[in-house]
Amino acid sequence: MIPPAVFALAAQTDLRNAVEWIAKDNPAAARSLRMAAGRAARRIGDHPAIGAARPGLGAGHYRFLRLRGFPYLLVYTTAATPPRILRVLHMSRDLPPLLADVGP
Repeated sequence: MIPPAVFALAAQTDLRNAVEWIAKDNPAAARSLRMAAGRAARRIGDHPAIGAARPGLGAGHYRFLRLRGFPYLLVYTTAATPPRILRVLHMSRDLPPLLADVGP
């Protein structure tokens, strides 16, 4: 069995903050977001190259995967085994400054 991608501390914090924010108005949607992130981590573990490489947003070893059904982007690296999810960011945010400090 292939292990899922691992959430770095910053990604865990991002996801927890998003879930808490959404849960204020819609607990079911918050649970769905958490489940979607878990499914995405398994997909990334199974197929590390599934996300898009976006050289304008980060070094070549970063990949980006949108969470299905949500406006959130998983930023991860394939330089680790299993892959490591570095951030979980809302797509309306200004991504370049948020990714400037991302590291494996």
